[in-house]
Amino acid sequence: MESFINERDFFRGNNPETIAEEYGTPLYVYNEEIIRKQMDNVAKVITKYPYTANYSVKANTNIHILKLALEEGNNCDAMSPGEISMLLKAGFPKERIFYIPNNVSEEEMKYAVDLGIMTSLDSLSQLEMFGEINPGGKCAVRINPGVGAGHHDKVITAGKKTKFGIAEEDIPEIFKITEKYNLTIAGINQHIGSLFMDPEPYLQAVSNLLRIAMRFENLEFIDFGGGYGIPYHKLEGEAEYDMESFKKRLEPILDKFVEEYGSAPLFKSEPGRYCVAEGGVILGRVHSVKQNAGRKYVGTDVGMNVLVRPSMYDSWHDIEVIRDGKVVPRENTETVTVTGNICESGDIIANDRELPVIKKGDLACILDAGAYGYSMSSSYNSRPRPAEVMVCKDGTVKLIRRRETIEDLFEFM
Repeated sequence: MESFINERDFFRGNNPETIAEEYGTPLYVYNEEIIRKQMDNVAKVITKYPYTANYSVKANTNIHILKLALEEGNNCDAMSPGEISMLLKAGFPKERIFYIPNNVSEEEMKYAVDLGIMTSLDSLSQLEMFGEINPGGKCAVRINPGVGAGHHDKVITAGKKTKFGIAEEDIPEIFKITEKYNLTIAGINQHIGSLFMDPEPYLQAVSNLLRIAMRFENLEFIDFGGGYGIPYHKLEGEAEYDMESFKKRLEPILDKFVEEYGSAPLFKSEPGRYCVAEGGVILGRVHSVKQNAGRKYVGTDVGMNVLVRPSMYDSWHDIEVIRDGKVVPRENTETVTVTGNICESGDIIANDRELPVIKKGDLACILDAGAYGYSMSSSYNSRPRPAEVMVCKDGTVKLIRRRETIEDLFEFM
Protein backbone atom coordinates (compact mmCIF):
# COMPACT_ATOMS: atom_id res chain seq x y z
CA MET A 1 0.00 0.00 0.00
CA GLU A 2 1.51 3.31 -1.07
CA SER A 3 -0.63 5.50 1.19
CA PHE A 4 -3.38 4.47 3.62
CA ILE A 5 -4.44 8.11 3.99
CA ASN A 6 -5.00 8.53 0.26
CA GLU A 7 -6.45 5.09 -0.48
CA ARG A 8 -9.02 5.37 2.30
CA ASP A 9 -9.56 9.11 1.78
CA PHE A 10 -9.08 9.37 5.52
CA PHE A 11 -9.59 13.12 5.75
CA ARG A 12 -12.60 13.09 3.38
CA GLY A 13 -11.28 15.85 1.18
CA ASN A 14 -10.18 18.04 4.07
CA ASN A 15 -6.64 19.39 4.07
CA PRO A 16 -4.83 17.81 7.06
CA GLU A 17 -2.61 20.89 7.32
CA THR A 18 -5.70 23.06 7.72
CA ILE A 19 -7.02 20.73 10.43
CA ALA A 20 -3.68 20.82 12.24
CA GLU A 21 -3.54 24.61 12.07
CA GLU A 22 -7.09 24.99 13.39
CA TYR A 23 -6.90 22.51 16.28
CA GLY A 24 -3.15 22.42 16.94
CA THR A 25 -0.78 19.49 17.29
CA PRO A 26 -0.42 16.86 18.51
CA LEU A 27 -3.94 15.99 17.45
CA TYR A 28 -5.99 12.79 17.37
CA VAL A 29 -8.12 12.60 14.23
CA TYR A 30 -10.82 9.94 13.80
CA ASN A 31 -12.73 8.84 10.72
CA GLU A 32 -16.38 8.12 11.54
CA GLU A 33 -17.03 5.96 8.48
CA ILE A 34 -14.07 3.62 9.12
CA ILE A 35 -15.06 3.15 12.77
CA ARG A 36 -18.69 2.46 11.89
CA LYS A 37 -17.65 -0.10 9.26
CA GLN A 38 -15.43 -1.98 11.69
CA MET A 39 -18.12 -1.97 14.38
CA ASP A 40 -20.60 -3.30 11.85
CA ASN A 41 -18.14 -6.08 10.90
CA VAL A 42 -17.85 -7.34 14.47
CA ALA A 43 -21.61 -7.14 14.95
CA LYS A 44 -21.93 -9.87 12.27
CA VAL A 45 -19.29 -12.35 13.45
CA ILE A 46 -22.04 -14.84 14.40
CA THR A 47 -25.35 -14.77 12.52
CA LYS A 48 -26.71 -18.32 13.00
CA TYR A 49 -27.17 -18.06 16.77
CA PRO A 50 -28.01 -15.31 19.28
CA TYR A 51 -24.97 -13.05 19.42
CA THR A 52 -23.76 -9.64 20.46
CA ALA A 53 -20.42 -7.89 20.06
CA ASN A 54 -19.38 -6.12 23.25
CA TYR A 55 -17.11 -3.21 22.29
CA SER A 56 -14.25 -3.17 24.79
CA VAL A 57 -14.31 0.48 25.76
CA LYS A 58 -10.81 0.59 27.28
CA ALA A 59 -9.54 0.80 23.69
CA ASN A 60 -11.13 4.24 23.31
CA THR A 61 -13.55 5.81 25.79
CA ASN A 62 -14.35 9.05 23.99
CA ILE A 63 -18.07 9.46 24.54
CA HIS A 64 -18.70 10.32 20.88
CA ILE A 65 -17.14 6.99 19.84
CA LEU A 66 -19.20 5.18 22.48
CA LYS A 67 -22.29 6.68 20.87
CA LEU A 68 -21.18 5.24 17.51
CA ALA A 69 -21.00 1.80 19.14
CA LEU A 70 -24.51 2.28 20.52
CA GLU A 71 -25.85 3.30 17.11
CA GLU A 72 -24.14 0.35 15.39
CA GLY A 73 -25.86 -2.12 17.74
CA ASN A 74 -22.83 -3.07 19.80
CA ASN A 75 -23.05 -3.72 23.52
CA CYS A 76 -20.05 -2.81 25.67
CA ASP A 77 -17.85 -4.18 28.40
CA ALA A 78 -16.32 -2.06 31.12
CA MET A 79 -13.37 -2.48 33.47
CA SER A 80 -14.07 0.24 36.05
CA PRO A 81 -16.80 2.43 37.56
CA GLY A 82 -15.43 5.24 35.39
CA GLU A 83 -16.02 3.26 32.20
CA ILE A 84 -19.49 2.26 33.42
CA SER A 85 -20.27 5.93 34.03
CA MET A 86 -19.05 6.89 30.55
CA LEU A 87 -21.30 4.23 28.99
CA LEU A 88 -24.33 5.37 30.95
CA LYS A 89 -23.58 8.96 29.94
CA ALA A 90 -23.37 7.85 26.28
CA GLY A 91 -26.87 6.38 26.55
CA PHE A 92 -26.21 2.67 27.08
CA PRO A 93 -28.88 0.98 29.20
CA LYS A 94 -27.50 -1.12 32.05
CA GLU A 95 -28.63 -4.31 30.28
CA ARG A 96 -26.12 -3.62 27.50
CA ILE A 97 -23.13 -3.21 29.81
CA PHE A 98 -20.98 -6.13 31.00
CA TYR A 99 -18.67 -5.33 33.92
CA ILE A 100 -15.44 -7.37 33.80
CA PRO A 101 -13.31 -6.07 36.69
CA ASN A 102 -9.98 -7.36 37.95
CA ASN A 103 -8.92 -7.25 41.63
CA VAL A 104 -11.41 -4.55 42.60
CA SER A 105 -12.48 -3.33 46.01
CA GLU A 106 -15.79 -4.11 47.67
CA GLU A 107 -16.81 -0.50 47.03
CA GLU A 108 -16.23 -0.78 43.28
CA MET A 109 -18.03 -4.10 43.03
CA LYS A 110 -20.99 -2.75 44.99
CA TYR A 111 -21.18 0.18 42.58
CA ALA A 112 -22.00 -2.22 39.70
CA VAL A 113 -24.23 -4.45 41.83
CA ASP A 114 -26.34 -1.50 42.98
CA LEU A 115 -26.82 -0.44 39.36
CA GLY A 116 -27.92 -3.96 38.42
CA ILE A 117 -25.09 -4.41 35.90
CA MET A 118 -24.03 -7.97 35.06
CA THR A 119 -20.62 -8.57 36.63
CA SER A 120 -17.95 -11.15 35.86
CA LEU A 121 -15.77 -12.41 38.72
CA ASP A 122 -12.10 -12.96 37.98
CA SER A 123 -11.09 -15.10 40.97
CA LEU A 124 -12.55 -17.26 43.70
CA SER A 125 -11.93 -14.53 46.28
CA GLN A 126 -13.75 -11.97 44.10
CA LEU A 127 -16.64 -14.44 43.69
CA GLU A 128 -16.74 -14.83 47.48
CA MET A 129 -16.82 -11.03 47.84
CA PHE A 130 -19.69 -10.81 45.34
CA GLY A 131 -21.61 -13.44 47.33
CA GLU A 132 -21.16 -11.46 50.55
CA ILE A 133 -22.33 -8.25 48.85
CA ASN A 134 -25.17 -9.75 46.84
CA PRO A 135 -26.36 -13.11 48.22
CA GLY A 136 -28.87 -14.75 45.91
CA GLY A 137 -27.58 -12.68 43.01
CA LYS A 138 -26.69 -13.48 39.43
CA CYS A 139 -23.19 -13.15 37.98
CA ALA A 140 -20.63 -14.52 35.53
CA VAL A 141 -17.19 -16.01 36.08
CA ARG A 142 -14.08 -15.48 34.01
CA ILE A 143 -12.36 -18.73 33.10
CA ASN A 144 -8.71 -19.07 32.13
CA PRO A 145 -8.97 -21.41 29.12
CA GLY A 146 -5.28 -22.33 29.25
CA VAL A 147 -4.57 -20.74 25.86
CA GLY A 148 -3.08 -17.27 25.42
CA ALA A 149 -2.22 -15.14 22.39
CA GLY A 150 -1.15 -11.59 21.60
CA HIS A 151 1.52 -9.35 20.12
CA HIS A 152 3.44 -8.91 23.40
CA ASP A 153 3.72 -10.76 26.72
CA LYS A 154 2.09 -7.79 28.44
CA VAL A 155 -1.18 -8.25 26.51
CA ILE A 156 -1.53 -12.04 26.76
CA THR A 157 -4.41 -12.52 29.20
CA ALA A 158 -4.78 -16.30 29.41
CA GLY A 159 -2.54 -19.33 29.75
CA LYS A 160 -0.13 -20.21 32.54
CA LYS A 161 1.59 -16.84 33.00
CA THR A 162 -1.23 -14.37 33.59
CA LYS A 163 -3.12 -12.83 36.49
CA PHE A 164 -6.51 -13.26 34.79
CA GLY A 165 -9.29 -15.79 35.24
CA ILE A 166 -10.14 -18.86 37.31
CA ALA A 167 -8.25 -22.03 36.41
CA GLU A 168 -10.25 -25.01 35.22
CA GLU A 169 -9.13 -27.13 38.17
CA ASP A 170 -10.79 -24.61 40.51
CA ILE A 171 -14.26 -24.93 38.94
CA PRO A 172 -15.50 -27.20 41.79
CA GLU A 173 -14.71 -24.33 44.17
CA ILE A 174 -16.91 -22.06 42.03
CA PHE A 175 -19.85 -24.36 42.66
CA LYS A 176 -19.14 -24.48 46.39
CA ILE A 177 -19.16 -20.68 46.64
CA THR A 178 -22.30 -20.31 44.52
CA GLU A 179 -24.09 -22.84 46.71
CA LYS A 180 -22.91 -21.07 49.86
CA TYR A 181 -24.38 -17.74 48.75
CA ASN A 182 -27.21 -19.07 46.57
CA LEU A 183 -25.68 -17.43 43.48
CA THR A 184 -26.66 -18.11 39.88
CA ILE A 185 -23.88 -18.35 37.30
CA ALA A 186 -25.55 -16.75 34.30
CA GLY A 187 -22.50 -16.78 32.05
CA ILE A 188 -18.86 -17.60 31.60
CA ASN A 189 -16.28 -15.49 29.80
CA GLN A 190 -12.66 -15.51 28.72
CA HIS A 191 -10.10 -13.30 27.03
CA ILE A 192 -6.90 -14.83 25.65
CA GLY A 193 -5.07 -11.65 24.60
CA SER A 194 -4.89 -8.69 22.27
CA LEU A 195 -3.88 -8.29 18.64
CA PHE A 196 -3.69 -11.73 17.10
CA MET A 197 -3.73 -12.10 13.31
CA ASP A 198 -3.75 -15.92 13.33
CA PRO A 199 -7.20 -17.11 14.49
CA GLU A 200 -6.00 -20.59 15.47
CA PRO A 201 -5.27 -19.88 19.17
CA TYR A 202 -8.61 -18.08 19.49
CA LEU A 203 -10.50 -20.99 17.92
CA GLN A 204 -8.69 -23.39 20.26
CA ALA A 205 -9.71 -21.24 23.22
CA VAL A 206 -13.32 -21.12 22.00
CA SER A 207 -13.39 -24.92 21.74
CA ASN A 208 -11.88 -25.24 25.19
CA LEU A 209 -14.30 -22.76 26.76
CA LEU A 210 -17.26 -24.56 25.19
CA ARG A 211 -15.97 -27.85 26.59
CA ILE A 212 -15.79 -26.20 30.01
CA ALA A 213 -19.27 -24.73 29.52
CA MET A 214 -20.70 -28.25 29.52
CA ARG A 215 -20.00 -28.28 33.27
CA PHE A 216 -22.38 -25.35 33.83
CA GLU A 217 -26.16 -25.74 33.61
CA ASN A 218 -28.55 -23.29 31.97
CA LEU A 219 -26.00 -20.70 30.94
CA GLU A 220 -27.58 -17.53 29.58
CA PHE A 221 -24.44 -16.44 27.75
CA ILE A 222 -20.90 -17.45 26.81
CA ASP A 223 -18.39 -14.69 26.08
CA PHE A 224 -15.37 -15.68 23.96
CA GLY A 225 -13.45 -12.44 24.46
CA GLY A 226 -11.85 -10.34 21.74
CA GLY A 227 -8.41 -9.57 20.41
CA TYR A 228 -8.93 -9.57 16.63
CA GLY A 229 -5.91 -7.82 15.15
CA ILE A 230 -5.41 -5.11 12.55
CA PRO A 231 -2.47 -4.79 10.13
CA TYR A 232 -0.07 -2.33 11.74
CA HIS A 233 2.42 -2.93 8.88
CA LYS A 234 -0.14 -2.05 6.21
CA LEU A 235 2.25 0.18 4.22
CA GLU A 236 4.44 -2.90 3.78
CA GLY A 237 1.51 -4.92 2.48
CA GLU A 238 0.36 -6.73 5.62
CA ALA A 239 -3.09 -8.21 5.00
CA GLU A 240 -6.23 -7.48 6.99
CA TYR A 241 -7.45 -10.01 9.57
CA ASP A 242 -9.40 -12.57 7.53
CA MET A 243 -12.73 -12.19 9.29
CA GLU A 244 -14.72 -14.16 6.69
CA SER A 245 -12.45 -17.20 6.94
CA PHE A 246 -12.55 -16.95 10.73
CA LYS A 247 -16.35 -16.93 10.78
CA LYS A 248 -16.52 -20.02 8.55
CA ARG A 249 -14.19 -21.90 10.90
CA LEU A 250 -16.06 -20.74 14.01
CA GLU A 251 -19.56 -21.80 13.02
CA PRO A 252 -19.00 -25.61 13.01
CA ILE A 253 -17.50 -25.35 16.50
CA LEU A 254 -20.67 -23.62 17.69
CA ASP A 255 -22.87 -26.13 15.86
CA LYS A 256 -21.25 -29.02 17.73
CA PHE A 257 -21.64 -27.31 21.10
CA VAL A 258 -25.29 -26.33 20.59
CA GLU A 259 -26.15 -29.89 19.61
CA GLU A 260 -24.44 -31.31 22.71
CA TYR A 261 -25.64 -28.62 25.14
CA GLY A 262 -29.20 -28.84 23.89
CA SER A 263 -29.68 -25.10 23.43
CA ALA A 264 -27.93 -22.01 22.13
CA PRO A 265 -27.11 -19.44 24.80
CA LEU A 266 -26.28 -15.89 23.81
CA PHE A 267 -22.76 -15.86 22.39
CA LYS A 268 -20.61 -12.77 22.90
CA SER A 269 -17.23 -11.41 21.86
CA GLU A 270 -15.23 -8.42 23.10
CA PRO A 271 -13.62 -6.56 20.17
CA GLY A 272 -11.83 -3.33 21.02
CA ARG A 273 -8.79 -2.58 18.88
CA TYR A 274 -10.44 -3.98 15.74
CA CYS A 275 -13.27 -1.45 16.05
CA VAL A 276 -11.29 1.76 16.42
CA ALA A 277 -7.55 1.38 15.72
CA GLU A 278 -7.59 2.01 11.96
CA GLY A 279 -10.13 4.78 12.39
CA GLY A 280 -7.69 7.03 14.25
CA VAL A 281 -4.42 8.81 13.40
CA ILE A 282 -2.24 11.34 15.18
CA LEU A 283 -1.03 14.49 13.46
CA GLY A 284 2.25 15.66 14.94
CA ARG A 285 4.43 18.59 13.94
CA VAL A 286 8.12 18.07 13.13
CA HIS A 287 10.02 20.66 15.16
CA SER A 288 13.59 19.50 14.67
CA VAL A 289 15.79 17.35 12.46
CA LYS A 290 19.32 16.59 13.62
CA GLN A 291 22.29 14.23 13.35
CA ASN A 292 23.69 12.61 16.49
CA ALA A 293 26.62 10.16 16.29
CA GLY A 294 25.80 9.30 12.69
CA ARG A 295 22.10 8.80 13.39
CA LYS A 296 19.37 11.08 12.12
CA TYR A 297 16.63 12.07 14.57
CA VAL A 298 13.28 13.60 13.68
CA GLY A 299 11.82 15.39 16.68
CA THR A 300 8.04 15.79 16.88
CA ASP A 301 5.50 16.92 19.47
CA VAL A 302 4.07 13.38 19.71
CA GLY A 303 5.69 12.20 22.91
CA MET A 304 5.11 9.01 24.86
CA ASN A 305 2.56 11.00 26.87
CA VAL A 306 0.46 11.20 23.69
CA LEU A 307 1.08 7.65 22.39
CA VAL A 308 2.72 5.25 24.84
CA ARG A 309 2.40 2.00 22.86
CA PRO A 310 5.81 2.14 21.10
CA SER A 311 7.58 2.80 24.41
CA MET A 312 5.56 0.28 26.43
CA TYR A 313 5.18 -2.58 23.94
CA ASP A 314 7.77 -1.84 21.23
CA SER A 315 4.70 -1.42 19.04
CA TRP A 316 4.95 -0.54 15.37
CA HIS A 317 2.91 2.31 13.91
CA ASP A 318 3.23 3.18 10.24
CA ILE A 319 4.04 6.84 9.60
CA GLU A 320 3.13 8.95 6.59
CA VAL A 321 4.75 12.33 6.00
CA ILE A 322 2.53 15.27 5.03
CA ARG A 323 3.89 18.45 3.48
CA ASP A 324 1.73 21.33 2.30
CA GLY A 325 -1.33 19.20 2.96
CA LYS A 326 -0.26 16.29 0.75
CA VAL A 327 1.30 12.90 1.47
CA VAL A 328 4.99 12.85 0.53
CA PRO A 329 5.63 9.85 -1.79
CA ARG A 330 7.94 7.15 -0.47
CA GLU A 331 10.49 7.63 -3.22
CA ASN A 332 13.43 9.62 -1.87
CA THR A 333 13.83 7.93 1.53
CA GLU A 334 16.29 7.81 4.39
CA THR A 335 16.64 5.98 7.69
CA VAL A 336 15.56 8.08 10.66
CA THR A 337 14.49 7.66 14.26
CA VAL A 338 11.28 9.53 15.04
CA THR A 339 11.03 10.78 18.60
CA GLY A 340 8.79 12.87 20.83
CA ASN A 341 9.44 15.76 23.20
CA ILE A 342 9.51 13.91 26.53
CA CYS A 343 12.61 13.76 28.73
CA GLU A 344 13.05 10.00 28.40
CA SER A 345 15.45 8.01 26.21
CA GLY A 346 12.58 5.63 25.50
CA ASP A 347 10.47 8.40 24.00
CA ILE A 348 10.66 6.93 20.50
CA ILE A 349 7.82 6.55 18.03
CA ALA A 350 9.79 4.74 15.31
CA ASN A 351 13.33 3.39 15.54
CA ASP A 352 15.54 3.30 12.41
CA ARG A 353 12.56 3.70 10.10
CA GLU A 354 12.83 4.13 6.32
CA LEU A 355 10.77 7.24 5.56
CA PRO A 356 10.58 9.98 2.94
CA VAL A 357 13.10 12.74 3.62
CA ILE A 358 11.49 14.82 6.38
CA LYS A 359 11.82 18.55 6.84
CA LYS A 360 11.17 20.78 9.81
CA GLY A 361 7.54 21.94 9.67
CA ASP A 362 6.24 18.73 8.08
CA LEU A 363 3.41 16.75 9.66
CA ALA A 364 4.08 13.20 10.83
CA CYS A 365 0.84 11.26 10.49
CA ILE A 366 0.95 8.24 12.80
CA LEU A 367 -1.46 5.56 11.64
CA ASP A 368 -3.62 3.09 13.56
CA ALA A 369 -3.73 5.21 16.71
CA GLY A 370 -7.46 4.93 17.41
CA ALA A 371 -7.04 2.14 19.97
CA TYR A 372 -5.06 2.46 23.20
CA GLY A 373 -3.92 5.90 22.14
CA TYR A 374 -5.73 8.69 23.91
CA SER A 375 -7.14 6.23 26.48
CA MET A 376 -3.56 5.50 27.65
CA SER A 377 -2.29 9.08 27.33
CA SER A 378 -1.05 11.12 30.27
CA SER A 379 0.13 14.56 31.30
CA TYR A 380 3.67 13.34 31.96
CA ASN A 381 6.22 16.17 31.96
CA SER A 382 3.17 18.34 32.73
CA ARG A 383 2.20 18.38 29.07
CA PRO A 384 -1.59 18.73 28.66
CA ARG A 385 -3.35 16.00 26.73
CA PRO A 386 -4.14 16.64 23.05
CA ALA A 387 -7.47 17.42 21.43
CA GLU A 388 -9.53 14.89 19.46
CA VAL A 389 -11.53 15.62 16.31
CA MET A 390 -13.85 13.50 14.18
CA VAL A 391 -14.02 13.59 10.39
CA CYS A 392 -17.72 12.87 9.94
CA LYS A 393 -19.31 10.90 7.12
CA ASP A 394 -20.42 14.11 5.44
CA GLY A 395 -16.85 15.45 5.48
CA THR A 396 -17.31 17.96 8.27
CA VAL A 397 -14.69 18.06 11.02
CA LYS A 398 -16.01 18.14 14.59
CA LEU A 399 -14.14 18.71 17.84
CA ILE A 400 -15.00 15.80 20.15
CA ARG A 401 -12.61 16.60 23.01
CA ARG A 402 -10.93 19.93 23.60
CA ARG A 403 -7.22 20.21 24.22
CA GLU A 404 -6.25 20.32 27.88
CA THR A 405 -4.64 23.50 29.15
CA ILE A 406 -1.97 24.27 31.71
CA GLU A 407 -4.79 25.57 33.92
CA ASP A 408 -6.44 22.13 33.78
CA LEU A 409 -3.34 20.65 35.39
CA PHE A 410 -3.97 22.77 38.49
CA GLU A 411 -7.60 21.66 38.90
CA PHE A 412 -6.93 19.00 41.55
CA MET A 413 -4.22 20.80 43.51
